Amino acid sequence: MELTRLEKRLRDREPGLMDATGRYAVLVPLVEGGRGECSLLYEVRAQKLRRQPGEVCFPGGRIEGSESPEECALRETWEELGIPRERLHILGRLDFIAHRANFILYPILAQVDREALDDLTLNPAEVGEVFQVPLEYLKTHPPLEYSYRLLPDTDETFPYELIGIPRDYRWQPGGENVPVYPWKDHAIWGLTGRITRHLVALLQETEEGP
Repeated sequence: MELTRLEKRLRDREPGLMDATGRYAVLVPLVEGGRGECSLLYEVRAQKLRRQPGEVCFPGGRIEGSESPEECALRETWEELGIPRERLHILGRLDFIAHRANFILYPILAQVDREALDDLTLNPAEVGEVFQVPLEYLKTHPPLEYSYRLLPDTDETFPYELIGIPRDYRWQPGGENVPVYPWKDHAIWGLTGRITRHLVALLQETEEGP
């Protein structure tokens, strides 16, 4: 093995999520109102979708080819909401999510030109409707939080004897925290709820900082 070549490959390579089955990005649309108040723009997934119909989400999808997370988020926002990239100002990346299903999700925070909301073109195959929630409401109404355990479930083919551990081996359990923001007739939860909670915490830290 040529260690010099390996060193160069590692130096030029951006580390990712080990064993990841996919990379995804979403755009977190921040809309500034006339008086300076800001809201988050959410989508409701179309009822005809096979996966998660009717759930609240941000525009986004799988990163294709050599796309950056930002390029993916901008493309998906155009495809789903008809907002062109020139009417979006990228503010930066929020913390990424390494999901238990072995994919990585990059939330991209962006400011939306207010006038762009007058020209929204919802893709009916993907989006049922959109709505806004004021950031002030999200700051003053913390989410409901629920937790559940994730327990390993091995079958008879798992090689306990080969590994040298007993069949009643005490696996380390995992866990999941689920934030839920009730808003009128909708519930913002799951990954979208986690991203919302993270953004609100980041904003509050920024406001309280030096």
